[in-house]
Amino acid sequence: NKLIIVVPFLNECGNLVSKLQEEPVLCPVAISEESITPLKNTKHYLVSAFMDQRVKGFDIRIIGIFKRDSINPLHCSFCCGGVCNKTSPANILPHSDNFGFPYTATDVLCQIPKNCDPSYVTVLTQPSSNVSDHLFIPIRNKKEEMRFNFTVCISNLFGDYNNVLQFAQTLEMYKLLGVNRVVIYNTSCGPELERLLQSYRQEGFVEMVPWPIDRFLNPSRGWLFSEHGGDLHYFGQIVNLNECVYRSMERSHYVLLNDIDEIIMPYKHDNLVSLMNTGKTSPFVGEFLIESHFFPKKHFEPSGRFHLPQWEKVPGINILEHIYREDPERGVFNPLKMIVKPKLIEQTSVHEVLRKFGERYKVPLEVCRIIHVRVALREYLKLEELNEDKRLWDFQDKLIPNVDKALKRAGLLPAEEQN
Repeated sequence: NKLIIVVPFLNECGNLVSKLQEEPVLCPVAISEESITPLKNTKHYLVSAFMDQRVKGFDIRIIGIFKRDSINPLHCSFCCGGVCNKTSPANILPHSDNFGFPYTATDVLCQIPKNCDPSYVTVLTQPSSNVSDHLFIPIRNKKEEMRFNFTVCISNLFGDYNNVLQFAQTLEMYKLLGVNRVVIYNTSCGPELERLLQSYRQEGFVEMVPWPIDRFLNPSRGWLFSEHGGDLHYFGQIVNLNECVYRSMERSHYVLLNDIDEIIMPYKHDNLVSLMNTGKTSPFVGEFLIESHFFPKKHFEPSGRFHLPQWEKVPGINILEHIYREDPERGVFNPLKMIVKPKLIEQTSVHEVLRKFGERYKVPLEVCRIIHVRVALREYLKLEELNEDKRLWDFQDKLIPNVDKALKRAGLLPAEEQN
């Protein structure tokens, strides 16, 4: 869908010659560049569209947020060069993990019509609808290049979350482990954390995706509708995780799906590259499950060796001071997080993949586990019932100066420390 035009120019001999030049044909429709786009004549929302030809008979996958009791037949409408409203029937796939909320993450699968190389797509209630008053969204992953080994997806920030120190330590730890990109969906956060995020964004390590979900719905601050109420699970966490998997599919070999205060930590390897290159699993494994271990923030390492003066006025938790680990209680549900190969994933939830093209592998906890410094899961456990775990200290020589540099770059260390 290119317009070929003839461009006259002078060659090095001074003769007027012509050359052919391709110019993109603009589609005469309204294009949304927002991360959440209301779908006209419905109660649904579109988030992103991606090329995805892994399911036979379909070419495009749209990630959306649909109201579960209002799902009716829909049609995909494409912008093919300068021709609009070439349509095909939509296949609607609501995600099964909705936790009782009225709205859920939903995939819309479409087939591209013949003789169409689309750049934009939208969804219609009727194939004959007038598209001039509909918003189209760009189709991604058409020309992406594989650039990263590891991408971390942080599902969402909301409220006044301002845990600056722990976040800086976590990001710098991930750099040391070989992560190339961190994608963060941001509804809102505290002012100091905002400054830190912008600093990492300017550096190119963090990719910020605005997530103004509270402008459209009443997002829940919890995970279960019967307990927490609201329209959508945990500010759209599952929508974010799936959008990030597809956003990363053509550019990152692996994607880590975890929370902002979690570190997927190898215990027998120096970095994630070595961990994933051990060759001990089938090449068809697409989902690597990692067990989460809690480090209660109320217990401090007694010597105080990492209670560093330059960090005293930085808001947040110092994860180096918390070395006592709860062992998960066996026989009950223990939360898992994941490293995935995005090209083998179709739909994911928070703690497991729902639909995939590959196999599943639970990584032994002595090989890799999640370090999660937070409130205790089992408050009744005494200090002597916890395990001492100083794995983070193995990285102290590089981690501490790198955190200092990150905080200074964002202007978050006191002036005397910067001097």
